[in-house]
Parts: sequence; structure tokens; C-alpha cells
Amino acid sequence: MSIDKATVTRIASLARIHVAEEEKEKIAAEFTRILAFVDQLQQVNTKDVPPMTSVVETHLPMRADKVTDGNCPDLVLANAPQQAAGFFVVPKVVE
Repeated sequence: MSIDKATVTRIASLARIHVAEEEKEKIAAEFTRILAFVDQLQQVNTKDVPPMTSVVETHLPMRADKVTDGNCPDLVLANAPQQAAGFFVVPKVVE
């Protein structure tokens, strides 16, 4: 796929960036090289390659999925500008 100056102008417009007229030919050539490389990558057979999240195999530690209140209401309420009876006090917004 070959990119021309008109396509560069359209991409610059969509990206809301200014590209000087003398730079458009250079950018078009760079886009063409990038797309050629992507096309080259498309030809690689990855059928038996498992998806990876990293080049180094790592495992995240697992923990029990339990819902708790943190068991520290005093620490949480210490950040509140106002509190009453163990709850945050907020202005009334619905009448």
C-alpha cells in the first residue's frame, strides 16, 4: 500500500496537527515503509503461538475475592470534612 500527500493531509486533518507542505512527501514515504513492515508482520505464522502479556513469563499472585469494608472505619472517616454516627456528612442535593 502506498500513501500519497493527499492521504497525509487527510490524516493530519483527522489528527488535528499541522504538517508543513514540504514535510508531507517525507511523511508519506515513512507511512509507506511502516505499512510495508506491518504487511510483512501479517505474513508471519502465529497459529501455534499463545497470546502473551510480556516477553517474560510471569504469574500474578492470586488471592481470595472477598468483599470487606477494610475494618478501619476510623481511618477512613479521619479524611472526612464532616462525620456523624460513623458516616460521611454530605450536603443534600435532592429535594
